[in-house]
Amino acid sequence: MKSIIVFVMLLIVAGCHQREQAAQQPSVVPSATTLRYAEGFRVSYQQGGVKLVEVTYPYQGATEGYRYLLVPRGHEVPEHDPQTKVIQIPLQSIACTSTTHIPMLDYLGESDKLTGFTSTQYVSTAAVRERIDAGKVVELGMDKDVNLERLAVLKPNILMGYSMSSDYAQFRKIEQLGVPVVINAEYLEKSPLGRAEWIKFVALFFDKENAADSIFSAIEKDYLASAQLAAHVAKRPKVLTGIVYSDAWIVPGGKNYAATLLKDAGCDYLWRDDTSHGYLQLSFESVFEKGHDADLWIGVGSFNSLKEVEAADRRYARFRPFKERAVYTSNARSGAAGGSEYLELGYLRPDIILKDLIRIGHPELLEGYALYFHKRLE
Repeated sequence: MKSIIVFVMLLIVAGCHQREQAAQQPSVVPSATTLRYAEGFRVSYQQGGVKLVEVTYPYQGATEGYRYLLVPRGHEVPEHDPQTKVIQIPLQSIACTSTTHIPMLDYLGESDKLTGFTSTQYVSTAAVRERIDAGKVVELGMDKDVNLERLAVLKPNILMGYSMSSDYAQFRKIEQLGVPVVINAEYLEKSPLGRAEWIKFVALFFDKENAADSIFSAIEKDYLASAQLAAHVAKRPKVLTGIVYSDAWIVPGGKNYAATLLKDAGCDYLWRDDTSHGYLQLSFESVFEKGHDADLWIGVGSFNSLKEVEAADRRYARFRPFKERAVYTSNARSGAAGGSEYLELGYLRPDIILKDLIRIGHPELLEGYALYFHKRLE
């Protein structure tokens, strides 16, 4: 057991060392990027360090993707499809629209390239918060309220965005300013490691594929070792998750990445037999019928205490895990301005989430491990 704890500590130290190395040393570009879990993008290499990157599934229900031709600065642009966007690399500046993009820049040692973000109050990553506080990151505004004038003045090399639909109108306005939009579709990946592997996507724009591969390999190794630890547990605690939003109780589908994490943590997720990858909207009554006697309740939105949970809806107090004080939030850590570290770093570090869940469901397997993202509500 001590060896597991030592390994976890070594991974954390290694992660810090990898960030320092990535910041100090340029990556030697490999001839291929190997993807083991991510399904939403692919890359092919051409002569002269040119890379053709394809985001194959940019939004839910997409029937075609987007292509980006990454051309080294000073290199002649090869012939290409007119629908393919040409981007000079390595990037010297970038604007982002999701907090999940921030840790990838941080781990790659490229935080200093971030010059614009949609709403800076949500950012938790320390290196980027320093840049924000120093006035080096411009606040751009959210979604359709993006300040186009600020973006025109800032003119980053790219804006990394995400899309929930085929509506490209706002992005088209941004591109008319001369700022290419690159879609990052990490959130659509079906597996936890698939989402984390998108660090390799971001790395392509900075010529840091080797650094990304090393970082991801460490995360993968830690995740798989932890999953193996919980693979043969004798008893799996029944887990309830979610809360009511707008008259519907929202829970992950049985094939959702959150359900995968619970399965890999040796837990019995109550909706494990569902076949959907998204989220289910259920009635309170149906959830109570299925989950009133659950062993654990993990994931209760932004509530910080059992008192707050009960104040929101007195019926919550009827669940067994509420009565037995077995309710956990994933918002144990927040940034200096209140942003959720779980929502920001969680995509990149599913290994930490998994260890948290194992510690909650099977504390004997990770004795001495302190919860990182999660905490029990009092």
